[in-house]
Amino acid sequence: MLSTKGMILKGVFSLAAILAVSGCQPAPDNANTTATTAATPPGAQELTLVSRPQKIEQMMKDRGEQNQAKPTLKIVSPANNATIDGSTVELKLELGGDLKGYMPHKDPATQKGNHIHVILDNEPYEAYYEIGQPFELRNVAAGKHTLRVFPSRPWHESYKNDGAFQMVEFTVKGGGDASKPTTTKDGQTMASPTKSPAATASASATPAREGKSYGQSQAGNVDPKKPLLTYSRPKGEYKGEDADPIMIDFWLSNAKLKDDGGDYEVRYSVDGGPSHFLDKREPIWLTGWINGKHRVTVELIDPKTGNVVDNGGYNSTTRDITITK
Repeated sequence: MLSTKGMILKGVFSLAAILAVSGCQPAPDNANTTATTAATPPGAQELTLVSRPQKIEQMMKDRGEQNQAKPTLKIVSPANNATIDGSTVELKLELGGDLKGYMPHKDPATQKGNHIHVILDNEPYEAYYEIGQPFELRNVAAGKHTLRVFPSRPWHESYKNDGAFQMVEFTVKGGGDASKPTTTKDGQTMASPTKSPAATASASATPAREGKSYGQSQAGNVDPKKPLLTYSRPKGEYKGEDADPIMIDFWLSNAKLKDDGGDYEVRYSVDGGPSHFLDKREPIWLTGWINGKHRVTVELIDPKTGNVVDNGGYNSTTRDITITK
């Protein structure tokens, strides 16, 4: 799964301490780093690559052949390059393909189930469980936007077969209140158009699943025919048994990684620490997280230049997550 450059992940890598004391110099880029919060005393975080957790292996067995399904999606609306009057955008999807029993639905008892990841611009996704019911984006800012969707399993691992990923661009005329967040019809935050005090107050009053944090919602100048990495996991808050190990997962379009016969690599880092490289379009799990806030960056690397592939700014994404064990 890992390239030569990432072989050190087969051992244990340490993230050295971030100095929060005033006047201290920041650690150099190649130094080890440690995530430290008010609730977390300084200490070395050692992350280790591990196999798929046993509880997920059991879930896969219990689901039968669903994990071999090849679900496909079609975005019925909004149409690609559509212009929408008003600040409400309705998402309609068609599910098809070789489903083998796969169907989005949340189990009321476990609050888990198959679902669709819906991403507005490059903000954290929102899970869409009942695709027979409307999914509305409300208070969408005026201007150009992108929507990306792909099917996921109950533990948020994406299906990566052809036709699973879809993306459209659209333009909103007469958009919503720039001081308030974009939400779903159920009040789940999708994006925060501004960082004004009014927007911050509104966002704090709006329930957000999984502790997501939001920035300004702006569509990148994305070329759908160029290599595109879509960040999926990790995100939000992880508690209890879900806090270790944690999965890194992504969707890759128009590019092949080395073990799939291509030249591209996916690079990731945690808390500004050492970079590690992935050669397969498969999720990985890392164990050893300490309590507190952490920052995860996932990027698509151009094999010719060694730099991030330029495509609207979407090929380098950073998410803040919180660990509470």
